[in-house]
Order: sequence, then structure tokens, then C-alpha cells
Amino acid sequence: MTLLRGLMSMRFALPAVATVVVLVVFTVKAAGAAAAGGEVGIFLNTVDWFANPANWQGDSGIPVRVGEHVYYVFVSMLIAMLIALPVGIGLGHLGRGGLLAINVSNIGRAVPEFGVVILVFLLVGYGDTPILVALVALGVPPIVTNSYVGMRSVDPDIRQAARGVGMTGWQSLWQIELPIALPVIMAGIRTSAVQVMSTATLAAYVGLGGLGRYLIDGLATRELTQVVGGAIVVALLALTIEAILAISQKLMVSEGIRG
Repeated sequence: MTLLRGLMSMRFALPAVATVVVLVVFTVKAAGAAAAGGEVGIFLNTVDWFANPANWQGDSGIPVRVGEHVYYVFVSMLIAMLIALPVGIGLGHLGRGGLLAINVSNIGRAVPEFGVVILVFLLVGYGDTPILVALVALGVPPIVTNSYVGMRSVDPDIRQAARGVGMTGWQSLWQIELPIALPVIMAGIRTSAVQVMSTATLAAYVGLGGLGRYLIDGLATRELTQVVGGAIVVALLALTIEAILAISQKLMVSEGIRG
């Protein structure tokens, strides 16, 4: 049983693992294509890049870029949760309108985030708005979907029992339904956060900061160690946020519901 629960919990880490694989494959291929035979020492050079104190200082240093990247992710995830959680939880509790809400929110998955960034940039000009709009559009669908599904997965007999003991709709929602649905809701938040963390690199395309600067600037100047280094930091951040949310979920969900 313990092994089964472990295998089931691994599925929530797949987005972060996929992020690592995709970024590593991308950067290795970019190194091979652009270095024209000089890719042998790319990883050793990357180690030197991380060890160089100059890359940890100033406005373009790793700590500053990480801070900018985390800012984009934090703000966009906060907005996405403020939009998606009331919609998904509310419709799931009421049991109506869920399919429409899910289909509408999934428009954010169908529209390319890069196109959204460029379009909003052309409409409103330079600033944080383009990247935040794109990241919110990406972050909303998994949260809406999982919130609705989590609420609908609550056994109707449990809802009926709550009414039978005199609970109001709000009391049933907060004390009974939400705690039961929380694991599924948190899975949506975790998936959304990892996707947003990875996609926030698009901020560099419209002149903003974040870790995408290492990827864009590195490819533009053929500094492949910078590209690989930036990709590694993004992957590590994605794994970190996945781990933090996984621990938070374990602390928030009661042991009886976790099984």
C-alpha cells in the first residue's frame, strides 16, 4: 500500500521532471547546432559560469534574475488563483456550469503564450502586463479544472449527511467539501505553478528581466554556457516550487484523506 501511494504521488512531479528534460534537450541541441564542434566543453564551461563571482553580482546577476522570475510567477499565480479558485470551487459546489467554465478557461491553453505576450505588448506597450496576462491565461485552466473536479468528486452522501446534521451550504463547503477536495485542487495548483515557472522565460522577449534573459541573450550572442546555465536554473526553480507545494499539500491535507 505504501508503494502504491508513492507511485500515485509521483504523478504530481511529472511536470517538473518534464521541464528538466525539455530544457536540457533544448540546450544541448542548441549547443550542438551553434557551437559547430565546440560543444565538448560546454558543460565544464557551464560549471565555470556558475563559479564566476561576476555572474552572481549586479543587475544581471543570478540572484536578481531569479528574483525577477519569481516575481512574475508569484504575481501571475496569485491572480490566477483569485480568478480560478472561486469559479471552480463555486461551480463544483453548486454542480452546474462546470463544463462551460472549464471549456472557456481552456482557451488559455489553446492560445500560444508567446503570441499573447507579443499581442499585449503591441497593445499596451512596455511593462509587466504582457507577460502577466500570458502567464495568468496559462495558469487558470488547471486550477479551474481541478477545483471543479475535486468538488464534484465529494460523495453526495457526505453532502446529504452534512445537511442532515443541520449544516448550512457554507458550513458544508468549508468544513466538509473543501478538505476532501483539497488534494485534487492542490494538484491543479502544482501543475499550474510549474507550467508558469517554465513559461515565465518569455518575459525576456519583450525586454523584461527574469531567467529568460540568459536564454535569449545567450543565444543572440552565442554564449552557450549562459544558455545552459539559465536553463539549469529554470529547471531547478521548477523542481523547487514543485517540492514546496508538495510539502505544503502534505501539511494541509489531513492524514485520513491522504489515506
